[in-house]
Amino acid sequence: MNLTVLIPVYNEVATIRRVIDRVREVDLGVKIEMEIVVVDDGSTDGTRDVLAGLPPGLARVFLQPENRGKGAAVRKGIEEAAGDYLVIQDADLEYDPDDICRLLAPVLKGKAEVVYGSRFTGEHRNMFFLNWVGNKFLSFVTNALYNTTLSDMETGYKLFPTPLLKSIRLVSDRFTIEPELTAKVLKRGVRIYEVPISYTGREKHEGKKISWKDGFPALWALVKYRFVD
Repeated sequence: MNLTVLIPVYNEVATIRRVIDRVREVDLGVKIEMEIVVVDDGSTDGTRDVLAGLPPGLARVFLQPENRGKGAAVRKGIEEAAGDYLVIQDADLEYDPDDICRLLAPVLKGKAEVVYGSRFTGEHRNMFFLNWVGNKFLSFVTNALYNTTLSDMETGYKLFPTPLLKSIRLVSDRFTIEPELTAKVLKRGVRIYEVPISYTGREKHEGKKISWKDGFPALWALVKYRFVD
């Protein structure tokens, strides 16, 4: 099996090299080969200088000409991915690369095709109340609309078969990529498997980009994609 680890990044000069090194150090076993695909979404803080200085062969780097949003970076990474499976790894170290093995385990055992890492069933740094409410509400709406029982639809840690992703028409440029991915996978009749992961959420002064206000376009996306492709 070949695994693509997709790292979308925007203005993460302090963490991007550490994330890449941490991912490369993960022991996936002798039967799994890994490629790291980094898509920089128009960073202006020196992130691109760090990426330019990476040793040859450490990662495949793609530079977006301008900042378009996480969804646009994810879509570019899917387009370029060569692995049999793809996992999305955010560049801010809120998610622990060691948990990639947890996501892979159900696939290797033949139990699942798509695996989500749930921030609510593993050890975690507690969220702010409004963020927690927003995440729980969006998961509830997802479950009601798509007949499932996810605990964490908005998780940034998702593992998919790459051919499945390439066969889905994705259009989101920004954070609505999360509900779009979930909605369109569920509409294909794919059951999502969840595993507990650790989570160390950042605060706004530490560089966190998403907020509870992003829940409104996510809610609209869930409703829209229930009825349109």
